[in-house]
Amino acid sequence: MLKKILYFSSVVEFGTGIALMFVPRLIVRLLLGAEVSAVGTSLSRCFGIGLVALALACWPSANPQTNSPAFRAMLVYNALIAVYLAHLGLFRQADGMLLWPVAALHAAIALLLVWTWRNERAAKPADV
Repeated sequence: MLKKILYFSSVVEFGTGIALMFVPRLIVRLLLGAEVSAVGTSLSRCFGIGLVALALACWPSANPQTNSPAFRAMLVYNALIAVYLAHLGLFRQADGMLLWPVAALHAAIALLLVWTWRNERAAKPADV
């Protein structure tokens, strides 16, 4: 299950990163419902590069573990980006048509990662 979640999340982040690198204004408009300046376009492309790097770094190994850096990175990223996008939607008047679906997707991935971590911990015998 963990491998599937990491694959899915890596593919989504890779695609988003590529899209931000090549069509940042469109992605920002769809996500936040706002136009971006030249500086915003540059920062969006930098964010896209970071997402591509995150996706490649977190691509699951043959047997991913919940104590791996890839697991921790994807969990922290998905949890924090879900909270931040919700904050933008609630308090900063961001209203792109993809804002809430993307926030929900990231929250769901974070919850699935936590669920997987809890199940893995419950399946391991207690250390004596």
